[in-house]
Amino acid sequence: MRIISGLNRGTKLNTLEGIDTRPTLDRVKEALFSKINYELVDSKILDLFSGSGSLALESISRGAKKAYLCDSSFKAINIIKQNIKKTRTEDKTVVLHKDYIKALEELKLDNVKFDIIFLDPPYKTNYNIKSIDLILKYDLLENNGKIIIETDIPNEILSKLEKNILIDIYDVKKYGRVTLIFIRRKG
Repeated sequence: MRIISGLNRGTKLNTLEGIDTRPTLDRVKEALFSKINYELVDSKILDLFSGSGSLALESISRGAKKAYLCDSSFKAINIIKQNIKKTRTEDKTVVLHKDYIKALEELKLDNVKFDIIFLDPPYKTNYNIKSIDLILKYDLLENNGKIIIETDIPNEILSKLEKNILIDIYDVKKYGRVTLIFIRRKG
């Protein structure tokens, strides 16, 4: 895995080993960032289930001003810190070694709002829906902010999202078994 574009283009990132993780494929990452590239400059990013930190660090490389990287795994946090050091982005990143619910609560207390939030939790969990509910409840999304979900169960996620009257699903893209769902707050 590597940084695709921007200041840190070509930097190889460390990844977590094992069957419990699945880093975002380069082709999916390229498609995702080509869609949001112009929105990244001076943006504030939350990578809630960060894993290796590749989505947040790609965002920083492309001009985001700040990225918060959250993961509950000790191994993931070590990899994230290594990758932050490799990309020399210590001054633009905040690492949260917490469960996602505690992290969202802390961000609410700190009155932090985000332009883009990446949700790529372990597949086969309901963390996407719970996260979105908390993000909206705690008002963590800027007015024009976006949430981008990566999932392998799009129909299940979409059926639950469609019931939420506070959000608008504005795009869905499928790349092999991975689907990206783009949402924003209504109004």
